[in-house]
Amino acid sequence: MTFSMKARLSTMMFLEYFIWGAWYVTFGTWLSVSLHFTGQQIGVAAGATAVGAMVAPFLVGLVADTFFATQWVLAVLHLVGAILLFAASRTATFGPLYVTVLFYCLAFMPTLALTNSLAFRQMSDPKAEFGPIRVLGTLGWIVAGLVIGSLRWEPTARPIQLAAAASVLMAVYCFTLPATPPLARDSGSGLKGIFPREAISLLSERSMAVFAAASFLICIPLQFYYAFTNLFLNESGVRNSAGQMTGGQMSELLCMLLIPWFFRRLGVKYMLIAGMSAWVLRYVLFAFGNAGPRMSMLWIGIVLHGICYDFFFVTGQIYIDRKALPALRAAAQGLITFLTYGLGMFVGSWLSGAVVQHYTTPQGTHDWRAIWNFSALTAAVVLVLFAFTFRDDDRESVSRAESQRIPAEVPL
Repeated sequence: MTFSMKARLSTMMFLEYFIWGAWYVTFGTWLSVSLHFTGQQIGVAAGATAVGAMVAPFLVGLVADTFFATQWVLAVLHLVGAILLFAASRTATFGPLYVTVLFYCLAFMPTLALTNSLAFRQMSDPKAEFGPIRVLGTLGWIVAGLVIGSLRWEPTARPIQLAAAASVLMAVYCFTLPATPPLARDSGSGLKGIFPREAISLLSERSMAVFAAASFLICIPLQFYYAFTNLFLNESGVRNSAGQMTGGQMSELLCMLLIPWFFRRLGVKYMLIAGMSAWVLRYVLFAFGNAGPRMSMLWIGIVLHGICYDFFFVTGQIYIDRKALPALRAAAQGLITFLTYGLGMFVGSWLSGAVVQHYTTPQGTHDWRAIWNFSALTAAVVLVLFAFTFRDDDRESVSRAESQRIPAEVPL
């Protein structure tokens, strides 16, 4: 891959995750502090991303594989998203706000799978090339958090308006991305490709079925972090919480660059186990840390994000790309997005909202230790189940790669 192509794909990733990081991190704080929504309402509103991930990306990923060039689909979705984000920033009541954010998420969430699919299409060795490109997405998230934190916009609608402006820029930029026509156009898949049995049949393999189940389950406690960490840090007295939280993405930068090295030494199973173990440890540290003498526990919990995210989700994206047939890779990425950011986080949004609401005092404060202990226990159960049931057959991966005429350089 040429340097020019790497720069173009890296810029795409930067803008994609700048948008998400700009509005989502402080969303719960805005809803709680400025709009005075309940814990249950915050959980449900934050869970709109999960509804979008369930309904949209699997379908749109396949449409990109079958009917339309990926870069055009991305441009249209981001332009629609910009309009909806700005409308959401001007809304103050729960019902209209939820509906607007829900429609926005239906537009935005498919773009996560589509940017991955477009990037993979330009690569000859995804295991080595994807990490350094995807790391610019992490940098985009960091820049968004630092800007918002330094300007003290956390309890306001300004972050959402910033994300809307970035979405317009992303829509324009998508027209400059490499032409990525649908691979399946000549395969005769037609409308039947919307829900192809080939993509779903990946789950018939034992390793894929266990991985899919673990991906779904681990995203249930994951939603506690995404929806409530910024609110937790603000209530705990941590200054510039949005800026502090970018420490997690800074560690993600390092871990992303090290993914090829860890693949060769750990393999896919133990990378996934390390990722889930980090979630358990993070929630324990949150439960017992504070903004005073135990601030280091909160900071360690934040910087564990690199292992939490990269070792599970980025490893999973590469694993899925390795398993899927070339013409179905966008569909496979959509499937894993459906299971993680969709179904798993949908359940997690309702559960996290209910748990936070349960541990809310009449004065409006929260028993964060009980909330994070619940999250840690949930993640620990998933970890144990996965460790004893997942087995990745390297020979199966090599055989599949050879049948697709894809080099199997490093066994997963």
